[in-house]
This record gives sequence, structure tokens and C-alpha cells, in this order.
Amino acid sequence: MTHRILTKLRAATPQLWINPQRDPAIPMGLSDSAFQPQGMQVAQERFARFAPLLANLFPELAAMDGRIESALQPVPAMQKALGLSVAQGQLWVKADHSLPVAGSIKARGGFHEVLEVAERLAVEHGLLRPDADYRALAQPAARALFARHQIAVGSTGNLGMAIGVLAAALGFRAVVHMSTEAKEWKKQRLRLRGVEVVEHTGDYEQAVAGGRSLAQTDPLCHFVDDERSLSLFMGYSAAALHLQVQLRAQGVQVDAQHPLIVYLPCGVGGAPAGIAWGLHQLFGAHVHCFFAEPVQSPCFLVHMLATDGSSPSVYDFGLSNQTEADGLAVPRASLLAASVMSKLLAGVFTVEDQTLFDHLAQLMATEGMRIEPSAAAGFSGPGQLGSSAPACPGANHVVWTTGGLLVPDAQYQTFLDRAVTQPTPTPL
Repeated sequence: MTHRILTKLRAATPQLWINPQRDPAIPMGLSDSAFQPQGMQVAQERFARFAPLLANLFPELAAMDGRIESALQPVPAMQKALGLSVAQGQLWVKADHSLPVAGSIKARGGFHEVLEVAERLAVEHGLLRPDADYRALAQPAARALFARHQIAVGSTGNLGMAIGVLAAALGFRAVVHMSTEAKEWKKQRLRLRGVEVVEHTGDYEQAVAGGRSLAQTDPLCHFVDDERSLSLFMGYSAAALHLQVQLRAQGVQVDAQHPLIVYLPCGVGGAPAGIAWGLHQLFGAHVHCFFAEPVQSPCFLVHMLATDGSSPSVYDFGLSNQTEADGLAVPRASLLAASVMSKLLAGVFTVEDQTLFDHLAQLMATEGMRIEPSAAAGFSGPGQLGSSAPACPGANHVVWTTGGLLVPDAQYQTFLDRAVTQPTPTPL
């Protein structure tokens, strides 16, 4: 079995890998006390405290009272286009592609860490007291404090957008370290928001290493480490709590007869691992999380296949790490995410870039949803899983999208133009 998987891996052939080590009975991903279930509740409470301030800072959040959340939408027309029968269950989209301000799945984790830093500094300097109105952090005293500090991050783009935009809005010196190969429109958008963009030769991993190294020279710099951050992880996990509320509102049960199957696009692994860990705390054995990766950048799959305790790179398997799903173009998985997911992850599937463009175009034609290539990765999951598992009409399949809201019109049109078949729009 492993030989066949490795052969397909090296050949960049799409495949589904089921995790043989999955143990849904375990109470959490790690015995480490840092990963107690209350961590996601703490993150949710922090979001609630900051909500009035966020609503003031960003007009697009006013209608949501400062909450960073997205809709859970049934997508029957897309389900039909994908050839998924009702005998396989119902297809949903968790629409993080439409999250305001940052426009991607990275918003929760990125915002959470910036807010945690701001809160800590404000408390330390006597600017926040118990039961304080957090809108005070938009006042001159707080902004003067934040202006002395830098918040930096290494990113392919979407995490940088979340970190940079919020940090700059609060008054921090915001710096995003990116590969020279990262999307130019993302760099320009950050610069327009007052964020300094530092470009590094090489890939995402090298940009993160360069940013981390530079941050160590500045005692007033907080580096958001996408590969190692517990704060990011817990911020992502809070999404599970809101999804639980949304499922109840839709009348969706989650139990043995109604399993919840979630498909999460995976880059370095922090965001999907945080969400999957949070869902496991709520639904235990009844939730099955699969990570979706490009065939040229399956960093999580190569890590899960390693049996010698090493942390391999996709380059070790002759892969290029080149993909139009730029948010997923990562050569090596986060050790933190991988350690948590080792016995919780249901599996990993890989997808070709052409399939991303085809599904992106299908989603626009059938449901009017505008996503970027990274966000389309999950739509291959139900079909791949359906070919190797018995049909379950009570299942609910949730494809978690990543980004798309902020993609410029011209850039989005190039995505549509790459689709092999232009689907006929279905009336909504």
C-alpha cells in the first residue's frame, strides 16, 4: 500500500490516503496542557471582547457587530454538477472565502494573535482594566503604545493580509515577509493598507525563516510564526464553535448515522489543524476531517507518511512545490499541526491545478460563489471518498473554502479562463 501511495506521490497523481493511525476516541490531539479544550473558548471570548473595536475599525464588520464569521450554505446545484447523489449525503460550503476584511480562512487565526498581543500590551501598560470597553484601544494613548512595537509574519499572502491589515489598523508597525513569487496583487493590497512588504528570494519556507531571523534582532517585534504558533491555532479552532451553532440552526444532526465530513485545504497546516482539532472537541468520533493539497505541494501527506520521525519536504520526493493554489504552496508541514493531527486526521487527498480551475468555474456557474484556486481544493474530496467508502445518505459533507473575496476582477477572470469546460450557469 505504501509503495503504491509513494509512486502516485512522486508522479504527482491525485490520490486519497486514509490515516491508519486515526484514533477518534482520544480526548485531544496532544497530552500537552496547552491543548486543553478550553483554549478555543478562551479564543472565542477574546473575539467577543474585541468585537466593538473591530466594528469601529472596519466598516465592513459593522453589520456583523464586529464578528469574524462566515455563512454555512447548502450547495445543491454544485452537488449535482459534481455528480454527488443524495445517497452520498448533502453538500455544504463553509464560506470563509467571503470573510470580511481579510477575505480568507486565515482571518480568525491571524486576527486572534494580533488581538492577543494588543491586549497583553494594553494590560501591561495600564490601558485596559477588567470589564473595560475595548474601543479605548483606538484612542491616541493606545495607538502611541502600539506604534512603538512591530508585528511581523511570513506568508504566502492570506495570513499576511489578516495580520498586516489588522496590525496596521491598530497602529502597530506591520511587516509581512513574502516570497518574490507571491501574488503581486496581494503585495500591493498590503502596501495600500500601510503594511511594509519585505520580499525574499525562494519559497514560503525561506520567507518565514528570513522574517523570523530579522524579528529576533528587534526586541519590540512580535513575530507571528505560522509554523509554531499556539495563538494562531486556537484562533482557528474557535471556528468550530460557530459551526456547531450553524449546524443546529440548519437542523443538522451529527452522530453515527449522520457523520460530519469536512474537507479543508491545507498549506503549512495550522488553519486546517486548528479547525479540525476544534471540531473533534465538539463532535468526537462523528467528525471526519480530510486535508486537501495540490499534487505538487502535499507537505502534510509526506509528513504523515514518514515513519522515521523526520520532517520531510516535498522536494525530497522530486516535486516542484509550484501550484496556482498559492496559499497551499508550502514544502514542509508545521510540526505543531502535524503532531496534533497524527491520530485525529481522517486522511489527505491531492488534487491537480486543472481540477481547481474547473471546480472554481463550476462553483461560480452553479452557486454564484467567487473563490480563488486554493479555496477549490476541497471539492474533490467527496468524489474521491465516495469511490472508496459505502454510501451514507445521512452524511453532511462540508467543503471549507479559503479565499476569494479580495481577488481583483482581472485576476479572477484568468482563473475562469483556465477551466477546461465552461459550465452553463444554473439559475439561483
